[in-house]
Amino acid sequence: MGSEIRKQAIKNAYLHHGKAEFSSVISKLIAENPDIKKNIKSIMEDVKSEISRVNSLSIEEINRIVREEFPEVMIREKKDEKHELPELENVAGKVVMRMAPSPSGPLHIGHSRMAILNDEYVRRYGGELILRIEDTNPENIDIEAYDLIPQDLNWLGVHVTKKVIQSSRMDIYYNIAREMIRKGFLYILEKDQELFRELKLKSIAAEERSYSPETNEEKFDRLLSGYYDEGEAAVVMKTDLNHPNPSVRDWIAFRINTSPHPLTGSKYSLYPTMNFSVSVDDHLLGLTHVIRGIDHLVNTEKQKYMFEANKWKIPEYFHYGFISIPDTILKTSVIKQGIKSGKYSGWDDIRLGTIMALKKRGYRPEAFRKYWINSGMRESNATFSWEIFNSINREIIDYDAKRFFFVKDPVEIKLNNTGKLKSHAAIHPERPELGYREYEINPDSPIYFPSEEFDKLGENSTVRLKDLCIVFKSGNEFKYVPENNDKKLKIIQWCPLGSDNIEIYKPDGTVDSGKIEPLASGKNGVVQLERYGYVNLLNNRGFYLHR
Repeated sequence: MGSEIRKQAIKNAYLHHGKAEFSSVISKLIAENPDIKKNIKSIMEDVKSEISRVNSLSIEEINRIVREEFPEVMIREKKDEKHELPELENVAGKVVMRMAPSPSGPLHIGHSRMAILNDEYVRRYGGELILRIEDTNPENIDIEAYDLIPQDLNWLGVHVTKKVIQSSRMDIYYNIAREMIRKGFLYILEKDQELFRELKLKSIAAEERSYSPETNEEKFDRLLSGYYDEGEAAVVMKTDLNHPNPSVRDWIAFRINTSPHPLTGSKYSLYPTMNFSVSVDDHLLGLTHVIRGIDHLVNTEKQKYMFEANKWKIPEYFHYGFISIPDTILKTSVIKQGIKSGKYSGWDDIRLGTIMALKKRGYRPEAFRKYWINSGMRESNATFSWEIFNSINREIIDYDAKRFFFVKDPVEIKLNNTGKLKSHAAIHPERPELGYREYEINPDSPIYFPSEEFDKLGENSTVRLKDLCIVFKSGNEFKYVPENNDKKLKIIQWCPLGSDNIEIYKPDGTVDSGKIEPLASGKNGVVQLERYGYVNLLNNRGFYLHR
């Protein structure tokens, strides 16, 4: 019964991202052996103990055991659980939705959530998905991002129907602002902004709040003409000075910024704040539904004042919980500084969490989509699971990932064999149609062997060279031993002469050097290096895929 408990625990862990579930294992044991139901209590402690042991294993080790001992589960029992996003509220036909990144750099893994969720809903209901580049903060723009962001979205499989760049819509914002000034919803502040914040905290109106629309329009014209310097004036949206959240009280709608803009140069110096421009664009572009992070709840409250003042229809809003992404470098300013100093090779440096870097490591766009759909639209905060994300990606890449031998930090060891030996290894264990990798090892030929493993072996230690033969260590060489199927031996990787040198760059910044078997020469794309992991081979340079 012990072996059956182990089998079901391993299989269940494989099907549940590395964590076996007690009730599921018990149910499977009963289904396979109905008689044990009569004495189920007698095995419960054994089941708990085995599950605890299995759950302490890494996903890589669980996958290895399944491949070697229970390969049938990979084909017959691995089923995708069906996950669907909830329905949007108040949908009347097609929807219009948007993504609104800042062009401070390319997209990172956090942005992929926003992009994919919006794309999924537009696919479901039909309609438009607008990419709106929000570039009204000129000093925080990377000119390359205007091209990199659409490229990232295209690779993710996100279908954009329209692209809008806010810096090309400045006259639209000015015209809307002038109308709102005339109606008394905006006023021009000529007060020290620190003092203005203090007044708001006390729910006290600034003197300018009571000025006439005519006076405010004159000052607005001065703003447009460049009459004021930075910090000397701003345009303010009237809200509720008694609102419980001081930041919602009379918020800044336009501010002066004289930094040259990468696209428009010095043509403009009065820029709308995010809450003003977003409100205008969401209305004029016909947004029906807006989904975004819970960190935008206060912005939603601010923007509703714009909609109500102008008698515009308010879109349906949904705010999903914040996702923290551990052990990942995402902050654009940090990355830019790292690139500038030479610490990072570029936006696609595999130590980063950019879409470009993850693509370079060999992740598939389907993994991003499946992860975010599985995560759903939860309003509670959560932590991104690299373990689950990697597991999802492995399921996608495994079918196409050819297998090869890799030896880390190799030493050349003589193999003392009297006749030719022939290795026989599958290109893919579940795809026999792909054939085999075979090598002939001549008598007394050297092979490449991991130095760490060789140093651990005692004299006359017997091991199995994977898919080749049994050997025992004699001094600084291996002696061939006839096959002995009764003896369970440690299996160790090796590579034949003619293997190529390869460096595997890993996300933690370290590099593994070694030999990769000759048949991998010139291969590009994701492969599995047996007993090591998946790598993305780019002209025989490997990038470690999983953490």
